[in-house]
Amino acid sequence: MGIGAPQLILIALVVLLLFGGRKIPELMRGLGQGVKEFKNATNDKKKDDEKKDK
Repeated sequence: MGIGAPQLILIALVVLLLFGGRKIPELMRGLGQGVKEFKNATNDKKKDDEKKDK
């Protein structure tokens, strides 16, 4: 059991109705920037840990 195509379509329609067509790209852009910042922070932490080990 999982989320199928009909459920995903329904969720997409609800999101579209709630936020409108213009707001969704802004939300996705913000989400993408947040993920990018998180990746950069974790990569920096890994590099710092590797330098300490040497």
